Amino acid sequence: MTAELIVDARNATGESPVWQPHENALYWVDIPAGRLHRWQLDGQTTSWQADEMLACIARSPQGHWLGAQETGIFQLTPQADGRLRAEKRASVEHARENMRFNDGRCDRQGRFWAGTMQTNMGAEKVGALYRYEPQVGGPVQLLQARLHELTVPNGMAFSPDGKTMYVSDSHPGVQLIWAFDYDIDSGTPHNRRVFIDMNNHPGRPDGATVDAEGCYWICAIDSGLVLRFTPEGKLDRTLELPVKKPTMCAFGGPQLDTLFVTSIRPQGVDLADQPLAGGVFALNPGVKGLAEPLARA
Repeated sequence: MTAELIVDARNATGESPVWQPHENALYWVDIPAGRLHRWQLDGQTTSWQADEMLACIARSPQGHWLGAQETGIFQLTPQADGRLRAEKRASVEHARENMRFNDGRCDRQGRFWAGTMQTNMGAEKVGALYRYEPQVGGPVQLLQARLHELTVPNGMAFSPDGKTMYVSDSHPGVQLIWAFDYDIDSGTPHNRRVFIDMNNHPGRPDGATVDAEGCYWICAIDSGLVLRFTPEGKLDRTLELPVKKPTMCAFGGPQLDTLFVTSIRPQGVDLADQPLAGGVFALNPGVKGLAEPLARA
């Protein structure tokens, strides 16, 4: 299967692809650049600039975005002048200095989840997962951590029925993917267990998604692969990319049968063997995905 380059974005860290069906468009972010990007099926691309690093996004029913950044959760509205108007909705008290949000997405009920990490990829287990739910008309709220003692939380995804939550830790010293039973009424994960030990597979676990058959797709960063695991944890498919550091995958396209993949463009290294690093790619894996839930906002 050949991966098609759709945007030679040269993102430092491309992440959080989200398909928007009413626009026939893919949105994603470049984390350190603090930029929100859009690619449309006609090939047009547009970008907007945030005031902080922008890690992950979710669309609200009102048409704006929720974005997890360095200091909290913001409501983001693209402006005609290329800026993102930001209104802080929730703050976070990081365990250390130089921390930011990383991977995140909504559960099937629209609760926005996002994890924090040290910007320098430190090995301390000071990262956490936070669940954001809006307080309509209320003041800026302080986020409360729901899961602690993570290093680089990543790989968040939810089963089609919403009753299983997946989370990975990308740090080289961990490289595990966990599954949780997920209470869809309260938005509470419990019964944590190892789903995949990525130390037994090529690459480290980065961003992920789930398809309509309930299988879990994970970007195996450093290996140039995207791996598909069955709900039982069996590897049943491997897709190759022309870059070493795929970061996150998401289903989209008019039939939700295209797998979009973002990637990293490393700095200070020879890229002769991966000139398309930092690009956004599309593959046709032969299965369909699920529509991304809108965020409660």
